[in-house]
Amino acid sequence: MPLVKVYLHFVWSTKGRYPYLNTPDLRMRMWQHIKEHAGENQIFIDRINGYAEHCHCLISLGISQTIQKTVQILKGESSCWANRQKLCEENFAWQDGYFASSVSASMLERVRIYIENQESHHTHKSFQQEYDEFLARYGFEAIAGKVSAKAGGFNPPLTPR
Repeated sequence: MPLVKVYLHFVWSTKGRYPYLNTPDLRMRMWQHIKEHAGENQIFIDRINGYAEHCHCLISLGISQTIQKTVQILKGESSCWANRQKLCEENFAWQDGYFASSVSASMLERVRIYIENQESHHTHKSFQQEYDEFLARYGFEAIAGKVSAKAGGFNPPLTPR
């Protein structure tokens, strides 16, 4: 039996970076739902949190799980759920792109704390500032309104709605 422990830090934003999740109650409901749905799909979410326009997840991938399928399951279903529940006045949607980076065992606790402290973190730093720091830290470069990476890439918008 294979023994695998691969952690990834995922970040994705709402469509157009619109602050759909603008209250702590809305965020808690969304994070709880994503975590429950993940469990039903054998996706292990170690930590989940975020702010009005984005989500952070620390996920341990299973042996047959891919990054793309995992994000698709979490974002797609939670978007449908939010609209069925009329969680927001507007039609809720996640942005197409996402960020994912591996997390070494030595950095797990630091990433957990970072994710847990999103509420206080975003009282003095915008998501755009956080996003720009991720781009720099992980070798992504902003070019002509798109994001590319030395290996792979994603292209969410760089400016909020």
